Amino acid sequence: MTDEAATRHFRTLFISDIHLGAKAAQADMLIDFLRFHDAEKIYLVGDIVDGWRLKRSWNWPQSHNDVVQKLLRKARKGATVIYVPGNHDEFLRDFTGRHFGGVEVKLNDVHVTADGRRFLVMHGDEFDVVVRNARVIAYLGDWAYDAAIAINLVFNKIRRRLGFPYWSFSSWAKLKVKNAVNFIGAFESALAEEAHKMGCDGVICGHIHHAQLAEYSNIAYVNTGDWVESCTAVAERHDGSFELIRWSEVVRARARAKSAQPRIVSEQPIVRPTEAA
Repeated sequence: MTDEAATRHFRTLFISDIHLGAKAAQADMLIDFLRFHDAEKIYLVGDIVDGWRLKRSWNWPQSHNDVVQKLLRKARKGATVIYVPGNHDEFLRDFTGRHFGGVEVKLNDVHVTADGRRFLVMHGDEFDVVVRNARVIAYLGDWAYDAAIAINLVFNKIRRRLGFPYWSFSSWAKLKVKNAVNFIGAFESALAEEAHKMGCDGVICGHIHHAQLAEYSNIAYVNTGDWVESCTAVAERHDGSFELIRWSEVVRARARAKSAQPRIVSEQPIVRPTEAA
């Protein structure tokens, strides 16, 4: 089966927190995802480029450039691509309203689904008190997250050698620390409230690297997750319903299925040296 034949087509794709420029960005995984998924409209919901890390040290391998080219190619083929900057690529907020290679930069947007619902699309850092009011603490938190990711990489190398699947230490820690859990809940509730104030039926965001489809007081909350750990995206089907795609799980399932396939054993007779002589 060709890639084109296997491609899933959606009305809209929502992707955020790729963090191109960061060593932990799983660009190859995203390229694989984009090969098999297409849409009429693509929202890049912030932190696509990691300006914070690029300021500290330049890191831009070919795979990161390939992600950019892949997205631009989709725009050239007719997809509407809207870039809503986040806090790590906040420098792009100065270019609101501009177009770059078919990609339009917007501070936020209101997306109308196929079934007529209105969704506020924003990165979400505007509702992160630490990012907005204590930039130094935010940078320290960013450094701590880098450290957790580094530990995660080493930990999973050992797990692979022992035959165990990928497991995210940093995601596990995030969901086990009480303050982090409380923050996630407060963040989700605050964004849902903002969508309600804007007269919308829901909100679509990123920022906290925690993919979620939920509801708060009849307001839909959609978080696209990230492409550092979980490798997730949200898709709007042609009927207006949403689907959370966990691509890392799809890739792992694909690898398991491939390894489970029976090996083809050659039926050619084995000729020993003495017989050949």
